[in-house]
Amino acid sequence: MAKDSNKCSFCGRNRKDTNLLIAGIDAHICDYCISQANDILKEEFESSKEEPFVDIELLKPQEIKDYLDQYVIGQEQAKRILAVAVYNHYKRITQPKSDDEVEIEKANILMVGETGTGKTLLARTIARMLRVPFAIADATVLTEAGYVGEDVESILSRLLQAADYNVATAEKGIIFIDEVDKIARKSDNPSITRDVSGEGVQQALLKLLEGATVNVPPQGGRKHPEQKMIQINTENILFIAGGAFDGINKKIASRLRTNAVGYSNSRERDKIDRDNLLQYIAPQDVRSFGLIPEIVGRMPVLTYLDPLNKETLKRILTEPKNSLTKQYAKLFEMDEVDLKFTEGALEYIVEKAIDFGLGARGLRSIVETIISDAMFELPSQKTKEQLKVTKAYAENKLSKSNLNNLKVA
Repeated sequence: MAKDSNKCSFCGRNRKDTNLLIAGIDAHICDYCISQANDILKEEFESSKEEPFVDIELLKPQEIKDYLDQYVIGQEQAKRILAVAVYNHYKRITQPKSDDEVEIEKANILMVGETGTGKTLLARTIARMLRVPFAIADATVLTEAGYVGEDVESILSRLLQAADYNVATAEKGIIFIDEVDKIARKSDNPSITRDVSGEGVQQALLKLLEGATVNVPPQGGRKHPEQKMIQINTENILFIAGGAFDGINKKIASRLRTNAVGYSNSRERDKIDRDNLLQYIAPQDVRSFGLIPEIVGRMPVLTYLDPLNKETLKRILTEPKNSLTKQYAKLFEMDEVDLKFTEGALEYIVEKAIDFGLGARGLRSIVETIISDAMFELPSQKTKEQLKVTKAYAENKLSKSNLNNLKVA
């Protein structure tokens, strides 16, 4: 039976109701149906399309370290280990699958270091260099499923949001788990109460670290049966965990004393740098601190961050591309004010940061306190001028603030 040449075979519109009616062998289609079909095709291809690393040029380990050197001062050993681990991880997932039986396993990273030494900065800088989605998860708010707090899967929700809900992109991102030492086992002794924010969280993290397909709530928070879930495969997500592990120095010192027995080892014992015991950290120290063996095994790359001394803190103030002095100089430049710090002022700021014991994070609080009055007054002045921060100026401003009363315990 012949088709009606004056109607669209798909929607039934008459020729007079369309802008264009295209004839086929035995059918006709109008411009409305063509447009709708095009939208359906576009949506289908967008949802199924994977774009692995279209904007990424994977750098060699030396080049990764050179990039980190522009933003992170010191921490040479940590940067070398991170550069190799990140290079191997993304080399592993960008290579086409081969037919041989050699399967390279994922190597997650554990960083141990005092607060303010740059753990988060290192992870964030690597993610920015690779241009991959990056999310920070605070381990202190995580609990076992069913208890007050956040489910472990919520950390994947943050990565998904950072990837604009592109699952393929999120599955190749980086997650930094901060304060991982806070989920250490509270005690080796059995207890009648559940350790829902300690060992329970570690057990829940295992499948994420090793690689599994996980149902993730798109907006984060608690999972419930009626909620729509998004499936994410964590096999190619790089997990970097960091923590201060306060008190682990004692465990390292105890192990070193145990190993150094007898006259033959007395010389080696004298060579131990007691001011920086973290450089001798080993997996057994992390286990004795309270991380379960399965977690330690899934984070085979273990590195440490050196404590920050006076010289390093001063370099952090001035040398990196986004150093504090350059950031505040940029802010004042927008108001046509030239900001300068004298050597004496920089030395004073560093001394105060050491007194407060907050590491590099303390520098911002001190600088902010010193120039807060200037940031309030100078933008309103008609005649702009140079602001020269001297030691005397810094002492005067800091003495009037509550910050000056802080001292490290």
